[in-house]
Amino acid sequence: MRSEKLLVSVIIPVYNGVDFLADAVASIKRQNYERLEIIIVDDGSRDGTAGLAARLGADIRYVYQTNSGPASARNRGLEIAGGDIIAFLDVDDIWPVDKVEVQTACLLKNPGLDVVLGRIQVVRLSGSPETDRCIDSESPLANVLLGSALFRRSAFDKVGTFDETLRYSEDHDWFLRAREKGIGMAFIDHITLYYRLHGKNMTRDKNAGSFQLTRVLKKSLDRRRQKKGFLQTLPDLSDYCENKLPGLPGQRKDD
Repeated sequence: MRSEKLLVSVIIPVYNGVDFLADAVASIKRQNYERLEIIIVDDGSRDGTAGLAARLGADIRYVYQTNSGPASARNRGLEIAGGDIIAFLDVDDIWPVDKVEVQTACLLKNPGLDVVLGRIQVVRLSGSPETDRCIDSESPLANVLLGSALFRRSAFDKVGTFDETLRYSEDHDWFLRAREKGIGMAFIDHITLYYRLHGKNMTRDKNAGSFQLTRVLKKSLDRRRQKKGFLQTLPDLSDYCENKLPGLPGQRKDD
């Protein structure tokens, strides 16, 4: 099956993101890939997000919900997405132009893969509209951020959707559950996300975030103890490197 025949649904959860939404959508529309469905899930914004979304193109699907958190917004997007491939992009991040093309090709080449992730370039907004809006801040990272990944839709049948009781760390929770399930996952040595640092995302409640991450980690430990009767060690993220394909170390014969 040729990659351009697959519809990729891109879900953008938004809460008061009017300053960033146009850039995020533009980075999706610049992709070297034709079959893209863009879904904006407005999680109760009060800053003009709805009006901006209406001006970004008739081809964009816009859905509004009362503020329920990013996990709920992503799940709402999954409910209405029509693609066989799913992607997520936070409103304040952007994609390199070849992200979808490269990662879709990887999924098609490796039928055992459920998720393919890439490297993350952290950038810092320059604050000057007359110059490039982003400047590099460090070398590309390998980490489990939703925006750096592409998912087969079937991955959510295997792992489940996002935990809506979590306002933070819902992405870490999903990837922990995925590793516990032994789904096929791989990192490729290619930048697939520009993670943008700015004043607004630096003001997130770090105490609440740390508390919920601790909760997520404990839940994973408890699940593994219950399943095996002892603590089951998860594969290290380095075990999912591209150079170890097609072995797919995340796959377990006993699952």
